[in-house]
Amino acid sequence: MNETLQDIQVASFRLGHDIYAVDIMRIKEIIRPQKLVSLPRFPSFVEGIINLRGRIVPVIDIGKRFNLPRSYNERTTCLLIVTVGQRLVGLVVDEMTGVISFPAKDLKPSPEVMDGIRAEYLVGVCLVDDALVMLLNPDTLLSGQETVELGMIDRETQV
Repeated sequence: MNETLQDIQVASFRLGHDIYAVDIMRIKEIIRPQKLVSLPRFPSFVEGIINLRGRIVPVIDIGKRFNLPRSYNERTTCLLIVTVGQRLVGLVVDEMTGVISFPAKDLKPSPEVMDGIRAEYLVGVCLVDDALVMLLNPDTLLSGQETVELGMIDRETQV
């Protein structure tokens, strides 16, 4: 019984050929891509904003954020709506692959750089069924300045 309390449960997804994951407690919902409203003067990895039941949600392409080659597939691409700081953010992912549970002791510190992804973006890495899973830290996906800029979206888009 004690061991199950030490398990980590994550939602896994593909970006290119790699498998990433986010703690399921950070995910609010998973949706199909929606019509985006573009935002001028924002970094290229900020795809735009969506209206999610009356809430303005910025959408970030984390593949672009990590400078990874992207493969958009209309049938498999989705948006993970996650909490980043105190706001909802949509993350574009190539394909959801499922929910994974693994013992917390199996989570290892991430190397300083993995395929161009700095360690600051990761909580750690874990080997699950011979596949390396990289556990993202959503709070580090945006710099302090980027967070402030995205916070301005709410004020600029109010009617």
